[in-house]
Amino acid sequence: MHKVGFVVFPNFNVMGFAAVTVFETANLTLGEPAYEVTLLSETGGLVPSSAGFRVETQPFSDTVFDTVMFGSGVETDFSSPGLMDFVRSSLKISRRIAAPCTGAFVLAEAGVLEGRRATTHWRFAPELRRRFPNVVVEEDQIFIMDGSVWTSAGMSATIDLALAMVESDHGSEVSRTVARKLVVYHRRAGGQSQFSALLDLEPKSDRIQKAIDYASTHLRNTLSVEELADVASLSPRQFSRAFSAETGQSPAKAVERLRVEAARLMLEQGRHSMDIIAREVGFVDRDRMRRAFLRTLGQAPQAIRHVRRASRMQPESS
Repeated sequence: MHKVGFVVFPNFNVMGFAAVTVFETANLTLGEPAYEVTLLSETGGLVPSSAGFRVETQPFSDTVFDTVMFGSGVETDFSSPGLMDFVRSSLKISRRIAAPCTGAFVLAEAGVLEGRRATTHWRFAPELRRRFPNVVVEEDQIFIMDGSVWTSAGMSATIDLALAMVESDHGSEVSRTVARKLVVYHRRAGGQSQFSALLDLEPKSDRIQKAIDYASTHLRNTLSVEELADVASLSPRQFSRAFSAETGQSPAKAVERLRVEAARLMLEQGRHSMDIIAREVGFVDRDRMRRAFLRTLGQAPQAIRHVRRASRMQPESS
């Protein structure tokens, strides 16, 4: 049986419990108690959540857990000497330690993220980088595994993190089955962006939305202003003006972002060459795709592919 210690503290974020549900569903899928979850806190007893209800916990002890997860909170400063000691000892004796969202601040405060790659919710990434300059913060990631230390973005990314653990422990088929039972997509790749170009655009009118939907499904087309304006039943001048007013971006910039996002997903899947990806998403050639990636993401396509390959290999070596 794989023992999981889930650490909470006053005003912990309830969304972190999504990881516990993944382990529970894995037990049901496997037909045996493969995971045993124990709620922990520094002193034990009842601990209040950010939602107001309390949960019963066990105090820190000498019990050895295979996985120790440190929950997140509404604040980023909730350390104590006892918690810091428990983080450091867990790193030494547990198979892996993990922290979704602001839980990364707990690990960083304890010094275990020094020189490591880590992520957190995009909202708190600048603060994590500022307070802990020796941590390699990669905010545009769903989750990251660096040796035995796992971190993830916030909210629903906790599910992706736990599904990745199940996959590492019991294989991809079990993880896929758990995901289906939870009615979520099979876990997103760790290197997948926390952001979505489609969500960022959010136009106010149906005409502009129709043009964006058309662009996202016809990326191989030229997607000129004239082509998109025709879809929106507007003149090119009217369309450009309305598009910029509703989305805050020019049509050309929005199309580039949609292409970069589609190309990034294909890179993470790792099934096609750079040249094929560039053609499929409308960049024509890999050089134009590279320049668009540098403008939009600040890194080249090759760097993203390298990170994705490394994240696939990491569970086997940790």
